[in-house]
Amino acid sequence: MNKFYYRIKPLTPWAIRIAMRRIRANRLRRQASGSWPILESSGKAPSGWPGWPDGKQFAFVLTHDVEGLRGFEKCRQLADLDKAMGLRSAFNFVPEGEYRVPDELRLFLTQEGFEVGVHDCHHDGSLYRTFDDFKAQAKRINDYLKSWGAEGFRSGFMFHNLEWINELNVSYDASTFDTDPFEPQPDGVGTIFPFWVQGNESKGYVELPYTLAQDFTLFILFKEQNIDVWVKKLDWVASHGGMALVDVHPDYINFAGKTGAAEYPVALYKELLQYVSSRYRDTCWFALPRDVAEYTARFKPVL
Repeated sequence: MNKFYYRIKPLTPWAIRIAMRRIRANRLRRQASGSWPILESSGKAPSGWPGWPDGKQFAFVLTHDVEGLRGFEKCRQLADLDKAMGLRSAFNFVPEGEYRVPDELRLFLTQEGFEVGVHDCHHDGSLYRTFDDFKAQAKRINDYLKSWGAEGFRSGFMFHNLEWINELNVSYDASTFDTDPFEPQPDGVGTIFPFWVQGNESKGYVELPYTLAQDFTLFILFKEQNIDVWVKKLDWVASHGGMALVDVHPDYINFAGKTGAAEYPVALYKELLQYVSSRYRDTCWFALPRDVAEYTARFKPVL
């Protein structure tokens, strides 16, 4: 069904697609009330988990997937907002999608302390159709990883195969989640902690699941008017000493404060940053994905 959907997606109007997704998502939300947004069993630390650096209670990790041209044009505004809040984030760019990433933007982000990652290859749902498709695109992805100096990868639509990811030259992958029944591939990894994925021989990488609901899910699909779901899950992750990793898309943020069918006001995202910064400033490790991956790789905790 996923293969069929992504083949006809370009031919289907956005309004129809989103209406169908909302119907499905609301039905799934009722069915998954006991496992989303919190899956109690995911609070157990993996084997060999050492705790966070400097005795911090938990980690908070900001990531931004830039899906299309609309999101690409808002990257600097989003980076300025993160920076104004005293935080840094990882911007994941689609190398062969609707836009091209100029060297100037990547240089600006890295010089300001942000991270740049690779987000799929084309972002059209084709990456995981077959292993041959994956290997062919993996060669291109590895070229971009090298030329961009990037360490991390996230696939489009959160498709994932942890074994296949070993074809990529990455220190971490961020294409999974602890629990999210609304994704096209809904099998979660069932943990709020980063963990090691062993490859062939000595090769391996760190998996960084997102643990806070995606902004698209909350504010576009469910049309939430507040950040209560984020706060509830963040507090739960903090109390269990895990990793609060969130994926926020500039594509769906309205910096003028307006709400539309495909956008939500930036004030909701800003409120999340204010909340975590004020409540957990002294007890949280505010880290980039690459920093969490480097730390985790020292100990190689496994599920």
